[in-house]
This record gives sequence, structure tokens and C-alpha cells, in this order.
Amino acid sequence: MTAPNPNTKTTTRADNARTVRRLLLVVVGMFAFGFALVPLYEVFCDITGFNGRTKNEQAAANQRSIDTSRTINVQFITRINQGMPWEFKPEVRSVRVHPGETKVVQFYAKNLTDHDMVAQAVPSVAPGQAGLYLNKTECFCFNQQPLAAGSETLMPMQFYLDPDIPKHIHTLTLSYTMYDMTAHTQPDVVASLEARPTAE
Repeated sequence: MTAPNPNTKTTTRADNARTVRRLLLVVVGMFAFGFALVPLYEVFCDITGFNGRTKNEQAAANQRSIDTSRTINVQFITRINQGMPWEFKPEVRSVRVHPGETKVVQFYAKNLTDHDMVAQAVPSVAPGQAGLYLNKTECFCFNQQPLAAGSETLMPMQFYLDPDIPKHIHTLTLSYTMYDMTAHTQPDVVASLEARPTAE
């Protein structure tokens, strides 16, 4: 009977150790890649308008000429995040605009609770490609919106569509979802909250 070769055991242990190290490197690499995907996806959505993302930052005032040969129907949809006790709606459901024409629309909000709250509206656009051509020069969605208990307010949104918007886009839908940010706001901000102007 042949005696066991000690070198074989040493080789097997070394192989196993190398395999474990490689597997650990793969796990760490996959974990890091998963974290990297989130900011990469955000950048991709911002650049391409994919997933209905729209630039949520103030655009420069419109310097482009108005294309009166085209009219685009812009629709407005509002939603309240689950469990948020606010009323939130557009004053008009849609407007017809020429590319390059500046429009102002108002959104109504009311805090239905007996305590002060802070909210944030998050926009999206459909079709997603249209988000690249929607320019907001003023919007309540740029900042958090504090509203005292039982108070209501009108919030303006001023925008224009870039004249380079593709010819096949005749209608776009701008949707806002309102989220409760009170728990994520500094306590002194909530404590010092004053009532907004009442909507007429």
C-alpha cells in the first residue's frame, strides 16, 4: 500500500486558500459594483431622460425664439406619497404651448393635519425623452415646502420647451409626487414654520 504524499496535502491546502481568496475578491468586487451602479444610473437618467427623469434645477431664462408652427400639449399629474395627509393638485390639468414659449402654472397644496409639515415634490416626465427639453425657470420642486397645520398655498412652476424638442412629441406629461420630509428636516425649521399665503 502506497503511503500518502504529504506534498499532495500541502498543494491541496494552497489551492483551497487561493480559491477562497479569489472568491472573496469576487464578492468584494460585486459589492462595490452594486454601490457604483446607483450614481451611474442617476447620471445616465439625467443625461438621457431615461425613466422619465427631468432636470430638477433652475434653467436659464429662455433666449430662444418661439416656434409658432408647432403646439405641444403639456399635461400635469399630481400624486401624494402613501400615507401623506395633504391635498395636492394642479390648478389646470393641461396647457398648450409653442416650443420656446414661457408658461406659468400654479399647483395647490393644503396641509390637512393639525401639525406643521415639510414636503418635497419629485418630478418625472413622460415620454422620458421629453425631459431633456423641459426647462423650468421657477419651480416649487427645487426646494422643500413647509406648510403650517391646516394651511394652504399656491405654488408656481414656470417653464418652456426647448424648440429642438423632437417633432414626433406632440404631448408630454409632467408628474409630481409629494413626499413627507418632516422627519428629515431640522427641528428648528419645523418649529419656526409660519403659515404660507392662503390660496384664494
